Amino acid sequence: MSDADKFYITTPIYYVNARPHIGHAYTTLVCDAVARYHRMCGEEVYFLTGTDEHGVNVERSAVKQGKAPLAWSDEVSKTFRDLFDKMGISYNDFIRTTEDRHKRGVQKLWRQLRDNGYIYKANFTGQYCPSDNLYVDAVGAGEPCPLCGRATETVSEENYFFKLSAFGDKLLDLYEKQPDFITPESRRNEVASFVRSGLRDLSISRSTFKWGVPVPDDPDHVVYVWLDALSNYITALGYGSDDPKDIERFNKFWPADLHMMGKEIVRFHAVYWPAFLMAAGIPLPKQIITHGWLLFEDNKMSKSRGNVVRAHTIIDTLGNDALRYFLLREIVFGQDGSFSFDALVQRYDSDLANGLGNLASRTLTMIHKYCGGVIPTQQGYDYSQHTMAAITPKEFTKYFEAFDFSQALEKLWALIRSVDRLIVELKPWELAAAAEKGDTTSRIKLDSVLYATAETLRIVTVLAHPVLPESTKKIWLQLGLSNIERVSPRTLQWGGLKPGTQIGE
Repeated sequence: MSDADKFYITTPIYYVNARPHIGHAYTTLVCDAVARYHRMCGEEVYFLTGTDEHGVNVERSAVKQGKAPLAWSDEVSKTFRDLFDKMGISYNDFIRTTEDRHKRGVQKLWRQLRDNGYIYKANFTGQYCPSDNLYVDAVGAGEPCPLCGRATETVSEENYFFKLSAFGDKLLDLYEKQPDFITPESRRNEVASFVRSGLRDLSISRSTFKWGVPVPDDPDHVVYVWLDALSNYITALGYGSDDPKDIERFNKFWPADLHMMGKEIVRFHAVYWPAFLMAAGIPLPKQIITHGWLLFEDNKMSKSRGNVVRAHTIIDTLGNDALRYFLLREIVFGQDGSFSFDALVQRYDSDLANGLGNLASRTLTMIHKYCGGVIPTQQGYDYSQHTMAAITPKEFTKYFEAFDFSQALEKLWALIRSVDRLIVELKPWELAAAAEKGDTTSRIKLDSVLYATAETLRIVTVLAHPVLPESTKKIWLQLGLSNIERVSPRTLQWGGLKPGTQIGE
């Protein structure tokens, strides 16, 4: 398989210290839209998500609930998987860091780093943020974490260290030679500045608690949770396994084409992860893409503020597609975006119900009423609709592949508005009335405008499918077509709807 024929995309694996909210849904559905798009383009896609279940924060959350860490992890991990299944997320694999396949891969990576001379043992005293699972060099005892603002703790223990300091120049060279390795540019500049400030060796084990992957040949230590968690991207493919099928899967899909995540964890993915891989001699992922925070009333969602929005409520009320469309259309990807229920309902009414839904209903109804439920022939009248509908796929794919989902959808909904204007201007119902009286010119015009309307609906349906998979599949079947997943947005052209096609009831 050539590199161009496969596409491996990952969400971050979600931490099980608390149940999922709409922020988790946002990252995952963006990945789902991208995965669906690449499948439509004929690529073999591997889409990974999952849960990160080790570390002191999970252990403490379990204790608060009066449960063992594994029982708590089982419970919370299931809530993530249930949510993603409810959302119709088309993941290929759901990895849990408590699985044996993952532990085996983490320990293999550890041995590789150790054998290559990048791990050593020493005493550590410093500040640790349990919320971010982050060692914080720049603060003193009792000072807050610079990332999350929560209290840090003083840790003093014998740890294993990774020689992160050896990779500063290599990482800066990577960012310079491959500027799209980290997107957007603002995040790349932030990461490069952090690396230029000087990298210290990283503590990669803990001995004061046991909830983690045991360090090979030293069970008194567990692997630092970020080395553990980041490894999921390769362990899910089979890294660490001797099974020929696992080895084949790893060789087929690694390196990842795209790691997607929120901006708060870019440092771990863009500094630690490539350094680990370089040290182990494993190819680097191709791209790390970060998005902003999803805010509610201009504040980041958190349990302490009581402003956590759950995706279940929206899905139960308006459906999956409404949530997907709102988050991809309303929020400029890469920037912080604001969520409100009023804005959600307004988008639903204006763009989905009165936009796409109304276009599909009017088009199918008129073809049933005036053409006997059969797609008519475009007979000589080539409306400007043809030109706009031919241009839109190129514009849509350009923006979508640049992760500018909002602009891609704006171009698509401009096409919907244009065909609405065509219907209003040409009044097919008046043409039908004249045609019934024997006016052949009106009959030709009627068939032409209804073909243009139906063909535009076909093009809109294909392009909208990665974002609105449920609604578009229904419209596609109503147009008398099948296998929308096999129609590539990149090669979409005017004229694909064949006259004589019987549409659905």
